[in-house]
Amino acid sequence: MSNNKNSKKNKNKNKSRNKWVITIVFWTILISGSISLLSDLLLRNVNILVAFIILILIIVCGIIFDIIGVAVTAADEVPIHCAASKKVNGSKLAIKLVKNADKVSNFCNDVIGDVCGIISGSIGALIIGKIVLKSPNVDPVIFSTIIGALIAAFTIGGKAIGKSVAINNSNKIVLKVSQIIYLIKKDR
Repeated sequence: MSNNKNSKKNKNKNKSRNKWVITIVFWTILISGSISLLSDLLLRNVNILVAFIILILIIVCGIIFDIIGVAVTAADEVPIHCAASKKVNGSKLAIKLVKNADKVSNFCNDVIGDVCGIISGSIGALIIGKIVLKSPNVDPVIFSTIIGALIAAFTIGGKAIGKSVAINNSNKIVLKVSQIIYLIKKDR
């Protein structure tokens, strides 16, 4: 009898996991396509300074979502339950985020974080193209190497600092994020 229950549990877990994978693939396509299209449209007619600003914003977005993903996995439910008992806005959502840490982390770190990494590389290539067109004396190989190295360094360095911040302040971060989501949902 217990083997039958375990078999049903495993089938339900597999269905749930498969549904999540399909959902996350769909959202990845939608988000990456939208961000890619938007950045291409924005960058097509802007100067190099604005392109660099957009690049920095994309890198920062990836770092912020990485912080959220790590914070959710490192958070402790007990203090969040205490906040919920005190009726702190968003605390019930914070509990849901922590209980679904694997999915939240996957979305924040893998979907948003990786999409931002890919888009930042594309923006870097676009910036390189603009500079090479305006300054034919610039060696494109050396310049692309420098830009690529800087994008990687800022992304990886930012995420390294962010992970430490996320682990040490996980409950505060999760509560703050859930409060922001609560305010956004409340205004609808």
